[in-house]
Amino acid sequence: MIKRIILTPFQKFVKIESLSGILLFGATLIALFWANSGFSESYNSLWQYKIGISSDAFQLTKPLSLWINDGLMALFFFLIGLEIKRELLIGELNELRKAIFPLFAALGGMLFPLALFLFLNNQPQTAPGWGIPMATDIAFSLAILQLLGKRVPLSLKIFLTAFAIVDDLGAVLVIAIFYSGGVDWLLILYSLIPLLVLSYLGFKGIYSKYLTVILGFVIWLLFLKSGIHPTIAGVLVAFTVPIRQKIDMNYFKENLSKIIEGISRSNIEKVPVLSKEQIEHLDDLEDLTDKFTSPLQRLEHRLHGWVAYFIMPVFALANAGVVFSANVDFDTSLMINIAIALFLGKLIGITLMSWLGVKLKLALLPDDINFIQVAGIAILAGVGFTMSIFIANLAFSDNVILIDSAKVGILIGSVISGLVGYLVLRWSGGKEKGQ
Repeated sequence: MIKRIILTPFQKFVKIESLSGILLFGATLIALFWANSGFSESYNSLWQYKIGISSDAFQLTKPLSLWINDGLMALFFFLIGLEIKRELLIGELNELRKAIFPLFAALGGMLFPLALFLFLNNQPQTAPGWGIPMATDIAFSLAILQLLGKRVPLSLKIFLTAFAIVDDLGAVLVIAIFYSGGVDWLLILYSLIPLLVLSYLGFKGIYSKYLTVILGFVIWLLFLKSGIHPTIAGVLVAFTVPIRQKIDMNYFKENLSKIIEGISRSNIEKVPVLSKEQIEHLDDLEDLTDKFTSPLQRLEHRLHGWVAYFIMPVFALANAGVVFSANVDFDTSLMINIAIALFLGKLIGITLMSWLGVKLKLALLPDDINFIQVAGIAILAGVGFTMSIFIANLAFSDNVILIDSAKVGILIGSVISGLVGYLVLRWSGGKEKGQ
């Protein structure tokens, strides 16, 4: 007998992120092999190939790698914005009692790696990399957690997801404030006009996907030309998407019953097409479900697969191809500092701040979690991959050697954190149920 497993929305989220982590790992390996193979020239020429629109009055031409980092990643940040808004309004961060424990962990996970990196760093040219070890890659981390099966409780996965989302919010603010330079404030002022329009419509519960796409593109373009990183536009536009449904459950059920009754009474055609009456009923059903579904939830659901299965692997493929050869110079100190800050900074920061929050009775430790597991999650949070590489590209945009050195440090720190975190959680969680 086939047992049908019905996944909760969070479990579906974990499943998508876990598979995304596997795809990220595969894309990273392909990028590394490709960049260090006999076809390395094709790897570099592909990502440097320029695409865009050019005329006397307007020019928007960029290498393919920048279209990915500035364009596709804006959709990645748009999804992050949707997730942050949902968590703040109705999720694990909507109440102080629920939010305080992952909030303490997230603060430790951001501040301690930053402080450790600055403490270890002794070169002025590498100091801008302080933001690199702050981030946690939720896709990779959840993929590793999934390998442990039922050895880790669901609440531990929720804890990781909650503080990783706060981490993402911190990374967004860091990018907006510290990694955007030469800002043209007049263009930012212009961008506020379409942003305020979307905000007003969102406040009124009005949502149009076409208007959001058009005005969102205008905001992204103005941010791109202004000097503030355009991915921030994705987060701001996401915050304007309304979360409220247009109709409640009772209205939905009442009208759904009428539509079903109408379909049941309609004539059944002998040909394999619907009658005009049946098509009208289906149009009514589509309109009803559209009004009943939260715009934010619908967008998040539709985008999650695209971001997890396409955008993030493509980003990894375009950015993880570091060349290892005798002719390539690496900044060894930067590599080591980033790896240490990711591993030890996350371990000390998250564990210590979580413990402090509980000891001060400001936060509650879930009943089915112990502090060894918290330490294991803290180590696992050192897998910084996607956001860390993204920040590295911004921090050292004009220095290829430092970018590649930072990427190697991120890879080393992430691999060590992933392996050690897995072993600690495997040991702390006991045997999987049924074994």
